[in-house]
Amino acid sequence: MRSLGLILLLVTAFPLHASDDVDPWQPMNRKITGFNNFVDRWVMKPLATGYTKLPGVVRATVTNVFSNAETPAIALNQFLQGKPKEGFHDAGRFLLNTTIGLAGLFDVASASGMEKHEEDFAQTFARWGIKSGPYFVIPLRGPSTVRHATGMVLDALTNPIGLINDVPVRNVTYGLFYVNLRASVLGAESLLTGDEYLFLRDAYFQRREYLISDGELDVDQFLDDF
Repeated sequence: MRSLGLILLLVTAFPLHASDDVDPWQPMNRKITGFNNFVDRWVMKPLATGYTKLPGVVRATVTNVFSNAETPAIALNQFLQGKPKEGFHDAGRFLLNTTIGLAGLFDVASASGMEKHEEDFAQTFARWGIKSGPYFVIPLRGPSTVRHATGMVLDALTNPIGLINDVPVRNVTYGLFYVNLRASVLGAESLLTGDEYLFLRDAYFQRREYLISDGELDVDQFLDDF
């Protein structure tokens, strides 16, 4: 959340406004954004708002479980990016939280000083030199690129949630994941300014660049572009 806050702050002060080269499908993207906003207004936001009424300890536990479920893919991508030290670190996080943390209910690793990293297959593709491709908005999902969307498929395949055999239970679990995620950004809406579509697109690109560079955002270079 700290990194997201930094990106939103930079975009608010210095809008990027990506060129048409990376957003050639803008008319379609704007229509999908309108559809997503409609669903969010009438479904996701009310559910997320109601979800925040649950005790904080319950929501924290849910967040811990989903965070732990992402860790195998994070560790795998560390290795694929040629970062074995970080890979073993994240594998250790998963082992610790899955055992002593009771399947991730408790984030024992963070309490022990083991920092969580953020890696996914789209970041790995970027490290391998694969271009991002056009920007597009995924229905019911939001901002993405061709590279990122492809990575999302592999992220899902390496997430333990996908191993749940009972389809209704798996679908409910995914639904809870998105409600919990939506609830975590309810407060960020106040940062939206100007053209919401451009703002979210710019924030998306800046956050992805931040993640790909492992948080080493060159603010001076960012400012020089303007």
